[in-house]
Amino acid sequence: MVKCLNLGCGSRFHPDWVNLDLYPSSRAVQQWDLQNELPFPDGSFDVVYHSHVLEHFSQQNGLRFLERCRKVLRPGGILRVVVPDLERIVEFYCDAFNNALNRKQDSQFYYDWAIIEMFDQTTREFSGGEMVQFVRKATPSQLTFLKARLGGELDRMLPRVSQVSRSETSPQRISLGNRLRRLTLRLLVGTEGLAAYDRGRFRSSGEVHIWMYDRYSLGRALELVGFAETKQFGPSESGIANWSGFNLDTEPDGRVYKPDSLYMEASKP
Repeated sequence: MVKCLNLGCGSRFHPDWVNLDLYPSSRAVQQWDLQNELPFPDGSFDVVYHSHVLEHFSQQNGLRFLERCRKVLRPGGILRVVVPDLERIVEFYCDAFNNALNRKQDSQFYYDWAIIEMFDQTTREFSGGEMVQFVRKATPSQLTFLKARLGGELDRMLPRVSQVSRSETSPQRISLGNRLRRLTLRLLVGTEGLAAYDRGRFRSSGEVHIWMYDRYSLGRALELVGFAETKQFGPSESGIANWSGFNLDTEPDGRVYKPDSLYMEASKP
C-alpha cells in the first residue's frame, strides 16, 4: 500500500494520508512544527506533499526542509511541492503595468492588485494584510476576477473580510491577562517598543512569505538537496497514482484551489 505524507496541510487533507500541521484542524491531523525534524524514520513514505508551505521558510531553511522531506521518502518516492508561482505573478504585473501606462479601462484596479499580489504577503504586519482590505472594497465584477486569481483561497478569505468590518464597529475583546501583559510591556519599552514587539511577533507567526520561487529556482533547489527528475505539472496532473482523486490541489468539481500556483515534482534516487 502506498504511504503518503501531507505537510502543513491546513484544512486540506485526505484521511488515507498522514497529515501534519502546526495548528490541526481535525483529529485526522497530527500537530507538528515543521521547523523541526520530521517524526518518522528515514524511508517511511512513498509520497511527500506540501502546498504553500516552502515559501514560509527562508531560502536556507527551505533547503533544510526539502532535505528532511527527502530523508523520509523511500528510494523512488515522489515529492510534490506547490508554491506561489513567481514567474506568473511577475508576468501579470508587467501586463498590468503596461496597461496602466496606456490608461486602459480598469487598469488601476489590476495594477493595484498586481502590487499587492507581489508584495503584501512578504511585507504585511497584521493578519490578512492589505489583501483582505483590497478584497473588502472589490465590486462584484472585480470579485469574479479575484476568484480567478485566488480560487478557493478567496472563499477562505471572505469570512475574514466580514470580521474586519465587525471589528471596526465593535470593541475588540482582549483578555484581562493579555491586557496586563501589554500594560507591563508598555511600561517597560514604551508605545513604540510595544508596536515593534507586536510586529515581530506577527512576522514570526508563520503567515508571511519569506521567499519566492519560479520553475527554475524551485527545480534548482530540489536538485541541490539530492532530488532527480524534476518536472512541472498542472494542478490535476501528477506522477502520483490517483492524484486527482485526493482533491488536494483541486476541488471535487474540478476547480483549482490556488490558481496562482507552481506545481513541481521530483523523485528520490
